[in-house]
Amino acid sequence: MKHDALYYPSASRRMASFGSRGMVATSQPLAAQVGMDILKRGGNAVDAAIATAAALTVVEPTSNGIGGDVFAIVWLDGKMYGLNASGPAPQAANIEAMKALGYQAVPNHGVLPVTVPGAPAAWGALSERFGKLRFADLLEPAVALAEEGFPVSPIIHQMWEEAFQTYSSYDDATFNPWFDTFAPKGRAPRPGEMWSSPDHANTLRRIGETQGRDFYEGELADRIDDFFCSHGGLLRREDLARFEPEWVDPISVRYKGHDIWEIPPNGSGLIVLQALGMLERLGSEGRDPVETLHRRIEATKLAYVDGFAHVTEPGAMRYSVDQLLADDYLQARAGLIGDEAIDPVHGNPLSGGTVYLATADGDGNMVSFIQSNYKGFGSGIVIPGTGISLQNRGWSFSLDPTHPNALEPGKRSYHTIIPGFITKDNEAVGPFGVMGGYMQPQGHVQVVTGMIEDLLNPQAVLDTPRWKWTKGKTVEVEPHFPDHLAQALARRGHKIVKVADSISFGRGQIILRDRATGVLSGGTEPRTDGAVLPW
Repeated sequence: MKHDALYYPSASRRMASFGSRGMVATSQPLAAQVGMDILKRGGNAVDAAIATAAALTVVEPTSNGIGGDVFAIVWLDGKMYGLNASGPAPQAANIEAMKALGYQAVPNHGVLPVTVPGAPAAWGALSERFGKLRFADLLEPAVALAEEGFPVSPIIHQMWEEAFQTYSSYDDATFNPWFDTFAPKGRAPRPGEMWSSPDHANTLRRIGETQGRDFYEGELADRIDDFFCSHGGLLRREDLARFEPEWVDPISVRYKGHDIWEIPPNGSGLIVLQALGMLERLGSEGRDPVETLHRRIEATKLAYVDGFAHVTEPGAMRYSVDQLLADDYLQARAGLIGDEAIDPVHGNPLSGGTVYLATADGDGNMVSFIQSNYKGFGSGIVIPGTGISLQNRGWSFSLDPTHPNALEPGKRSYHTIIPGFITKDNEAVGPFGVMGGYMQPQGHVQVVTGMIEDLLNPQAVLDTPRWKWTKGKTVEVEPHFPDHLAQALARRGHKIVKVADSISFGRGQIILRDRATGVLSGGTEPRTDGAVLPW
């Protein structure tokens, strides 16, 4: 291993999990079991991903829900496909409306930050195009979990408790359905305590019976419309009815002989590709672990400030993806990386609460899938009698009309959730992802460089202590990040802050396929209650 002994002396020596007929990796063991059961019933990787995603809305409602968004990269029969199922702002949403209500920024909770949810439509679209099993059957395991209940896992309890405290601070009846659904005993469920939601089960059953359309055009859509009309919200039945997920071509950069793929904007995967593109242009890393870390941090910072400045709905971006990934532009940005930490500024190419899952089947098909309510449970809005917990993705919009990500009716916002995929010589290597808000692109950079440059196996790279750039020269690191490396980075001008909360450093999953043998290797996140199940 290139850096394993030198770079992180305390890095995990845990081996990856291996299988040959299939694999499911995600952040909750019960959901992983659902996906594996689907594979064993004859489903493909897409079927397993849909079933796992639906189950995660039940067993990990702290991060995603039926009212969330989805991005996916699918490798099927030797071809790659991308799906963007992030919903737009309601037609009634605009900067003037927000400011008339007294807001200088989009609020993070309540009815106002809710955009059109894309998850049910994504499940239906993936099943219709690529699935083998009946769509309704894919959702039945999630229905059973919601109906019969499941014991809450420890990390999920921690996030549930945080959400309970957050929503308890609001003196607003709009949040009452959240408490009725997720805190029926007047508190968050404890670890090992059973929680169930018959309403959630009934909603999943309706979605299964209608290929997702009831959510957008049927009784569920009517219930959503009624609630928003009654509580001063902007989302309407018409917004739901006109929504369709978008099939897109994933974008990529070449990194150390591999192609790294992400979903194009409005997703923020462009940040990952810019950072890796800069690192590629800096040449060989050598064997100095401090220089290696410094380069990776600086490239990520430079890419991130570009992302914040430029990424939004493609039609509203000032610069195209091609311009932001152009060789001369990435070369110029890489040239800003010196020996000392910089306070990054975005460039001008013309002048210089998420769940992630990965699945694979025995036929070589693989899926990189991410689903999110954005921050925690999302908006805190639950539609009474349905179990539908709605995201707060509109919180990302700017109320500055000159900003590319300015709020507009029917516009999709900058999106933090990003699935990743690696290929080599036009063959699949495998899906990877690291969830966790603005940690996600940084996590992608760290696991890609860790596997390809440091030669760490999928489990070891997920076990490795992480860093997270927050602003300026400030970099947060986990408690077990080696002190000698932290001190050396500080001498280069980085402001290193150790943070006790490991959950904030993301939660990832990886599945790789050996191109010669077809054997699958996988890793799961130690910072959550994750599981990787091989077959």
